[in-house]
Amino acid sequence: MLIIMKSGSTREDVDRVRDVIRGLGFDSRPLPVAERLAVGVVGYDEAPHPDLFEALPGVDLVLPVNHAARRVGRQARDGDTVVRVGDVEIGAGTLTLVAGPCAVENEDQLMSVARLAREAGADLLRGGAYKPRTSPYDFQGLGEDGLQLLAQAGRETGLPVVTEAVDEASLALVEEYGDVIQIGARNMQNFELLKRAGKSRRPILLKRGMAAGLEDLLMCAEYVLDAGNPDVILCERGIRTFSDHSRFTLDLAIVPVLERLTHLPVFVDPSHASGRRGSVGPLARAAVAAGADGVMIEVHPDPVAALCDGPQSLRPEEFAALAANLRELAAVVSRVRETVS
Repeated sequence: MLIIMKSGSTREDVDRVRDVIRGLGFDSRPLPVAERLAVGVVGYDEAPHPDLFEALPGVDLVLPVNHAARRVGRQARDGDTVVRVGDVEIGAGTLTLVAGPCAVENEDQLMSVARLAREAGADLLRGGAYKPRTSPYDFQGLGEDGLQLLAQAGRETGLPVVTEAVDEASLALVEEYGDVIQIGARNMQNFELLKRAGKSRRPILLKRGMAAGLEDLLMCAEYVLDAGNPDVILCERGIRTFSDHSRFTLDLAIVPVLERLTHLPVFVDPSHASGRRGSVGPLARAAVAAGADGVMIEVHPDPVAALCDGPQSLRPEEFAALAANLRELAAVVSRVRETVS
């Protein structure tokens, strides 16, 4: 366990923490961490509860030992990582909106959504050229042709493009045509793909696997950072539970936990989590209220005719209204954070 002290904490603050550790029967070691002091707790079989230290004067954060020596942990650097994509700064205290179709179907479909997404205030354009599907008989995407259309839409609208790579070959193509490489939920623990993503100069959007725990997600991000790419965005997109009223269960509780444990930006994808158009707006608003740095929304000009995930796709006018609502909510949340801090 690693106890990170606040900037400006005193020697008395550190001694108080060490006294508590000693009282519990454990040893402690003061350590320098990212220009701050920290105290390592050693000599235990079962870690003491973080609540014993979090309320002490001068304590900023309590981290499990398996996060302590990692690149994703807050102890690895001062402040938050800001991922820059063109003129967009992700994780800089502003809300990033990502919008577009689940899958690129044709030029007319993509260009119409891209233009409307830009007009509605989207920051990035999403769209899948490669679509891992549960059934081999479902639409699998247009491949490189879809990437070319995404690049065209990005040039015309000025929106950076987020699109998924499913293997090392497709990742090389996404590097050529796209701006942010998405590693989808089904590939979150494709470790060779993560290593390759770590060698890319493109930012990586890493989606949480549908059966992945907190530690799983953080360690997969660690693969990318360890291979040399510091620009990783984590994305919660729903996990499998016994719930039968949505496709997945959106685990919003992980958002504030991730923001405590890691310096990386955190996105939420309410479209894939809910699988239902009527739930996307409420879940997106909840994500912003929970502190997400960005929200990904699926938008389609004609959801009934969509080749992929039509039931969860918003119509362009619905996205425009939601985008305005989310911007207003983000401003309120920001003011609340300033008051609390």
